[in-house]
Amino acid sequence: MQGQGQGQGQGQGQVHRVHDAVGRPLVGDELAPLEIPVTRTLIVAGAVASRDYQDVHHDAELAREKGSPDIFMNILTTNGLVGRFVTDRFGPSAVLRKVAIRLGAPNYPGDLMVLTGKVVAVHGAPESPDSTPDPTQDPRGVVEVEVVGTNGLGRHVSGRVTVALQAAGSSAEAVAVA
Repeated sequence: MQGQGQGQGQGQGQVHRVHDAVGRPLVGDELAPLEIPVTRTLIVAGAVASRDYQDVHHDAELAREKGSPDIFMNILTTNGLVGRFVTDRFGPSAVLRKVAIRLGAPNYPGDLMVLTGKVVAVHGAPESPDSTPDPTQDPRGVVEVEVVGTNGLGRHVSGRVTVALQAAGSSAEAVAVA
């Protein structure tokens, strides 16, 4: 891996950007892990921000009545954290195209979720630094990353994230995450 910059993150002080000498990622590149302390505040704030008012995400007593040992993180919060993990690693020009995840073991307060990722495909990037890119394509390509998030109980989340890498200085359009 080459390149790194400062970034804000829970449990990580640096954002590592993955790329080759001309700014394109390489299949097999591993993204620097991100450690996220799972707190009651994170769980409740994520649920409220995503308008998920199910009691299992904010009321410990009702969660226990329903068979859970405590409140637990909702899928939308996990989805957002997975997207953040990938875009933080590729820098400010990264635009999410798709996030497809599957949940496993719940994230409870007090857990530490560790997100890891590996580049599994790169599409649309020029074949060589000297080739002329197609103006209709993202100049640095579309990248697919396999992501896994684990906690003390095992695998919390797994999935694949597709991210478009815009050329430095190009305007990134807001894109809905599927």
